[in-house]
Amino acid sequence: MNAIPLQHGDPLLGELDLHLIGEGRHERLWEVLGAHPRVVRTARGPVAGTTFAVWAPNARAVRVVGDFDRWADGVPMRRRDHGVWEVFVPGADVGARYRYRVRSADGGLHDHADPLAFAAERPPGTASVVHRSRHTWRDAAWLDRRRQVDPVAAPLSVYEVHLGSWLSEDERHAASYRVLAHRLADHVGRLGFTHVELMPVAEHPYGGSWGYQVTSYYAPTARYGDPDDFRYLVDHLHAHGIGVIVDWVPAHFPRDDWALAGFDGTPLYEHPDPRRGEHPDWGTYVFAHGRPQVRNFLVANALYWLEEFHVDGLRVDAVASMLYLDYSRGEGQWEPNEFGGRENLEAVALLRELTTAIRRHRPDALVIAEESTLWPGVTAPVESGGLGFDLKWNLGWMHDTLGYFGHDPVRRAGHHHELVLPATYAAEERWLLPLSHDEVVHGKGSLWSRMPGDDAAKAAGLRALLAWMWAHPGKKLLFMGGEFGQVREWAEAGGLDWGLLGDPAHAGVAHLVADLNRLLRTRPALHALDHDPAGFAWLDADDADRNVVAFLRRDPAGGAVVCVANLSGVALPDYRVGLPQPGRWRVVLDTDAAEYGGSTHGPRRAVTADGIPWQGLPVSATWEIPPNSVLLLEYDPGLH
Repeated sequence: MNAIPLQHGDPLLGELDLHLIGEGRHERLWEVLGAHPRVVRTARGPVAGTTFAVWAPNARAVRVVGDFDRWADGVPMRRRDHGVWEVFVPGADVGARYRYRVRSADGGLHDHADPLAFAAERPPGTASVVHRSRHTWRDAAWLDRRRQVDPVAAPLSVYEVHLGSWLSEDERHAASYRVLAHRLADHVGRLGFTHVELMPVAEHPYGGSWGYQVTSYYAPTARYGDPDDFRYLVDHLHAHGIGVIVDWVPAHFPRDDWALAGFDGTPLYEHPDPRRGEHPDWGTYVFAHGRPQVRNFLVANALYWLEEFHVDGLRVDAVASMLYLDYSRGEGQWEPNEFGGRENLEAVALLRELTTAIRRHRPDALVIAEESTLWPGVTAPVESGGLGFDLKWNLGWMHDTLGYFGHDPVRRAGHHHELVLPATYAAEERWLLPLSHDEVVHGKGSLWSRMPGDDAAKAAGLRALLAWMWAHPGKKLLFMGGEFGQVREWAEAGGLDWGLLGDPAHAGVAHLVADLNRLLRTRPALHALDHDPAGFAWLDADDADRNVVAFLRRDPAGGAVVCVANLSGVALPDYRVGLPQPGRWRVVLDTDAAEYGGSTHGPRRAVTADGIPWQGLPVSATWEIPPNSVLLLEYDPGLH
């Protein structure tokens, strides 16, 4: 360690840092608060130790206790302006566990984990851990490429992962960031996904929360290794051309009294009014989004994950619960805003501050909202009155589409609107289509089990669902297991049934996903105009009686891909499809192909368009469309 020009006993935080903390504008908060190993010059020479700094404005006194004093009386901290406490502890080294012992105004004494701990003790332990990164990043080329790409216009297919249950049940004991780095890179790379999305990896004591009840926002969970092991995972995925998105939870936090709750003896991080500060669904506290220092804590945390761990984006959890004061609350359980409305103006301000800060510091990073309501302009720019997100989860598409595919084909005609409705609002926001973990838990069953019929029908239905999703406007997200037809419902304490890939039906689903991702990457018509009305046109949206739908996807240069879905239980031997230009057209994907486990054998079918105008287009051609299947067609200038 290099000595720093600081005398023992001198202030540790500068006046500018304190001023920015007081105003809630220190966007690199992690550089001044938390635990930082360092060397301090003293009259007796350099002394190695750690500086500790914490915000606790209403505390009467704060001490830091830990391994370095055998968890005895602790080292008293010095109070600075704006409620910041600091101390340098000689001998406190990397790896030392510690907590803050806070004496509240009423004399109560309680130990808390560090809100800005960079590492945490492995659960069920709850102490914070002094950490210094020694990781050497090797992803400069990846970051350079990322800066050259518009992430919203580029192909985006996301593989959602819960790290603890991705391996099989027999292997899950071996789950670590480094093991998972290699296994995920191989699997995700083979299937062609552009990104992985990790369910929350910030430290959380209760595994059954899936990571959504965070206690240490700045510390990757110690379940799978230390923070540098997590850096290795991100770095390794980048080396294999795979981006990393992490789930981020700014809406609420758990009531554990050793963490953020009542941190300085008062409701500091949580809103003091139970009508705003307690979440009735999850039994958690709601952040005081209007408090400048709390907003600072959250915005800086988002930047921390983007900068310190090189992640490529954040999926912001439970945005709807933040936007509305009456979310999951009945009459008398919520208080209107200053204008008498139900909008949470403080949370809106936080979200706009968040997306603005990320645009300023990391404009090439994705910010994705999980938002389930009709709030206008979630992906509109902040300067236009929007929230500034890049993408919004299309939960309406998810609900309607799964509802449709869950019906037996003989009953689908009465639900035709569920299939075609989402396309009518495809350009209202920039959408991501999610088939996420929420759709395969709590008795809903897996995607495979939700398809009607016997195993052959389930396999065909899942293949059709996935191809429909990849052809539909919007970016894509698929939860782990869906890519090969996991049969069992997902359980956090279990694992994936990788042995199913030995079954041709399940291996066929995985083969299909790989081909869908290949087409998504190589056909601009399937991604470049995802959010532009010019990129989509119905060919036939009204054939409910036959359960047939056809549409056209276009790219900016005029290229086209035609999607035809026959979601009935019978083949259509002579289905006519309108085409935008004469010449030879071929099937580039048929979900009923034998290579995917279907029944259609032989080469891809190609035909020459005839002169019959059809479905509003100048020419057309006929194909046989297998039952419960989706075909993708494209013009082939090499076929004449």
